[in-house]
Amino acid sequence: MRSAARNTPDHGTGAGSGDAVTEEPDIAGPDLADRDAGEHPESPGEQTVAFRPIRDDEDMIEDAPVRPGEECEGEPADADGEQDPADAAAAEAAQDAQSLEDDPEGAEDAEHADDAEGMEDIERAEDGEDEPDGDRVRSFPMPEPVSAALTEALNQLRTAVKGLHFGLDVPGSEEARKAQASVLAQLDDYVIPRVHMSTAPALIVVAGSTGAGKSTIVNSLAGGKVSATGVRRPTTATPVIVCHPDDHEWYARGDLLGGLSRLDEPTRDAPPGSVVLTSSPSLPRGLALLDTPDIDSVVEEHHEIAHRMLDAADLWVFVTTASRYADAPSWGLLRRAKERGARLVIVLSRVPHRSREVVVKHFGRMLKEYGLGEVECFVINETSVRDGRLPEIEIADLRIWMSALSADDERREAAVKSTLNGVLNSFRTRLPALARHLETQVALRADLRSDVDAAYMGALTRIDEATRDGSLLRGEVLARWQDFAGTGDLMRTLQLRRGAKGHQQGPERVRGLKAALRAGLEALVNSAVQQAAEEVVARWRQRAGAGDRLAATPGLGRPAEEIARRTTRTITAWQDHVTELIRTEGVTKRSVAKLISFDVESLSLIFMIGLLGYGATDAPAGAGAGALPQRLLRGLLGAESLRNISAKARSDLRARVGLLFDEETLRYVDALDSAGIPDEAAATRLYQATYNLEVAR
Repeated sequence: MRSAARNTPDHGTGAGSGDAVTEEPDIAGPDLADRDAGEHPESPGEQTVAFRPIRDDEDMIEDAPVRPGEECEGEPADADGEQDPADAAAAEAAQDAQSLEDDPEGAEDAEHADDAEGMEDIERAEDGEDEPDGDRVRSFPMPEPVSAALTEALNQLRTAVKGLHFGLDVPGSEEARKAQASVLAQLDDYVIPRVHMSTAPALIVVAGSTGAGKSTIVNSLAGGKVSATGVRRPTTATPVIVCHPDDHEWYARGDLLGGLSRLDEPTRDAPPGSVVLTSSPSLPRGLALLDTPDIDSVVEEHHEIAHRMLDAADLWVFVTTASRYADAPSWGLLRRAKERGARLVIVLSRVPHRSREVVVKHFGRMLKEYGLGEVECFVINETSVRDGRLPEIEIADLRIWMSALSADDERREAAVKSTLNGVLNSFRTRLPALARHLETQVALRADLRSDVDAAYMGALTRIDEATRDGSLLRGEVLARWQDFAGTGDLMRTLQLRRGAKGHQQGPERVRGLKAALRAGLEALVNSAVQQAAEEVVARWRQRAGAGDRLAATPGLGRPAEEIARRTTRTITAWQDHVTELIRTEGVTKRSVAKLISFDVESLSLIFMIGLLGYGATDAPAGAGAGALPQRLLRGLLGAESLRNISAKARSDLRARVGLLFDEETLRYVDALDSAGIPDEAAATRLYQATYNLEVAR
């Protein structure tokens, strides 16, 4: 852990501009007068860093320089005592920034000198002269050609993720929707743009919990108030990107965070999905800072924006305070960084001198236990804040780190690629987790659909039983049949061939019996449909959550309004079909045909009476002449012909009622579809897209 500990007086704490105010009243620093009098000199522990910083890539990265008076555990000096040129340049830049702050009147002269030097560089370049080594112009390397397979795999993955739907309200569905939105935003904002472009400029997100001082650090590094600060929480509502003026156009194009609109300055009515873009010459080229809303903001929208910004950053700078570093939101963000494989830097701010050694060591132990013991850390003392900025001496280490990262192309590229690979690696677990949520939704949809099928299959079974056991021949149907058979109309439908001059129309009792039989069948079907609708709703309500919500859909607990009309058409069409079967296939036995003829409509009615169970053993008592319809039909048509016609008529009735039920179940299928439940192949497509991405990498 790097620190900013020096033998300098502490000026109290502050959170605003102008006069110093106390930012952390619960942790008091040492007495100002005592320290000024030298009564409380720094202890050796305050000059010793307890945490060895993590190396970005040990085979290519040089250790940061150690300033006189500071010792870093795990950071031995070079044997020859030489300093890395990039670090030396960065240290010189930090000293220049400090001198400009101490002597603002000299800033203008320095600016003119820089302009003159820049003109000389341009003239020298135009003349073909080589630049001095110390004044080289850095050029960002072009990205390596991206394979067509990787491009296709990313596009396929984006399509698969975008097409997911988690419409059912089941446990985990809300988390799945958020995870889907997070993956999709990260693909659009970061992954797809980053794999197609150079690793510079790099985007560094500054994140932390409420009141951690993120905006103060950003303002201090930018050398001006680019992000709002204050005691009111939450302070930062719209993300702020601050970069070097030379990189402004690059960020304005919107390669990274392309889905966010750019604003020139923050406004109270800034639309959602926007980011403020500003520039400052105090920042090194090739790097940009992104100030985010609080990760634990009471405003849910701010919380979501902060996490979206984290997912689109190349490096993470996590800011916490001496009084808040043990809070759950802080460790939640650190856990997220580990899961995503992001390059991480930690800033522990507002550390009182008196408790500095204790706080640093305790925080270090927590990081080590969490597997982050080698993450590079910086310590900022408890101090005063003026004009939204910390004293330059307190953020000098951070500025040196940024300058070194900017100057070292290999180090920056390694950090960016490490984060990008971490994001791609995280898809190995995040996408299968989405697929499992999807499978849960698909399985529940199948269960709900099976509830519908079971209810209507049960209704169809009840109709089959009622048309076989003679239960239809009750009430008006039975009375009409007894009247028809007992008055001689039945025998009059049969005519002796001798002297017959043609078929006569069936009597009025035939039409009455036919109407009563049709009404009985309609009542049976309508009752079965009503029971099925009620059963579906009852089954769905037993499935808490999604089932309850779907069962509450208006109209699902009763049949459709037009069901009665459709049932009438169905039964009438079946009766006409039976009459046609008797006419075309009911060939009278030759021995009988020589003597008698019969009325087709009347015979078909007699056939329906026999088919619907009049001859069953459990037929209602007092039904008339016993099994007369069956004996009569066998005598006229023959047993084999009667069996064939009966099988066809019964199959046709079942098919027509089944079609009626299929039309009725479409209402429930539409309710399931409107809930946004994916099809069975969606999870398979997501697994395949994940596999293709791994192959393309």
